[in-house]
Amino acid sequence: MKPFVLSAFAALVLASPGAHAHSGTDEKARASASTKTEDVSTPFGRPGDPKAVGRTITIRMSDAMRFTPDSVTVKRGETIRFVVRNEGKILHEMVLGNDEGLKEHAALMRRFPEMEHDEPYMVHVSPGKTGEMIWTFDNPGQVGFACLIPGHYEAGMTGKVTAK
Repeated sequence: MKPFVLSAFAALVLASPGAHAHSGTDEKARASASTKTEDVSTPFGRPGDPKAVGRTITIRMSDAMRFTPDSVTVKRGETIRFVVRNEGKILHEMVLGNDEGLKEHAALMRRFPEMEHDEPYMVHVSPGKTGEMIWTFDNPGQVGFACLIPGHYEAGMTGKVTAK
């Protein structure tokens, strides 16, 4: 990513209203923000309607820098409620995205570790807590998920959702 684009993206993310920092945040507020069905559409889907949830999938996060499970298969068009449990002693997050987007976001997090952001395709979970994200996978293919807290992505805290 070119420096100007990187700087512009960082400025946009940092200035976004209603954003939350990675540290000292409230899961209930984030869980409700993450389940909004606002008009957000991405190449990998859109925020899901809680009334349309077809299945709940629990994802566990650990300080071993792993998601369990790290691979999930869903049906195209399926709305999934992800229950995301942080079984560790440090903050973790689950962010959906394509490989390039996750790499770029991880690089931004390394440069701006206290960067504020809260989007429907991410959930930040404090140690010992549980968060949730509701997502509809509109398109077939693979979608990545990762913890983008500095060092976590680089340590292999990644996974895949395959929509068929």
